[in-house]
Amino acid sequence: MAPHILLTRIDNRLIHGQVATQWNGTVGSNLILVANDEVAGNQMRQGLMDMAAPAGVQTRYFSLQKTIDVIHKASDKQKIFLICETPQDVLTLVEGGVPITKVNIGNMHMADGKRQVATTVAVDDDDIETFKKLLDKGVELSIQRVPSTPVEDTNKLFK
Repeated sequence: MAPHILLTRIDNRLIHGQVATQWNGTVGSNLILVANDEVAGNQMRQGLMDMAAPAGVQTRYFSLQKTIDVIHKASDKQKIFLICETPQDVLTLVEGGVPITKVNIGNMHMADGKRQVATTVAVDDDDIETFKKLLDKGVELSIQRVPSTPVEDTNKLFK
């Protein structure tokens, strides 16, 4: 039986107030899983994110490899909201057998070598190639900051 991944989101900030309340309220997850190698070993960052998580929702902080290794053991009762920092992390999970069918692209901060393509999304050539690979693997992409804002055109990612 496949794990119940309700939403996979790319967000540089991982768990923060907006994600925790608005997205979690919309998708109705009871487990927020952050798949991130750095955070998996950083108790301080985990503690800060736990404070932003909604009451009654469990949090887990796994490395990408641990996520690949254990996601199929998830209980049927776990309704998972999976959060990754980068599209490359999502691709690693997909290539590792994590059944991700849709990805919500939330926040990808501006940085050297990146260009702004949507309100909260900046990409470089590697990001674009990664998004193309995800599409080739049948993963549906959407750009949306919060559930109450319109979905932005994902074709912007490839210009």
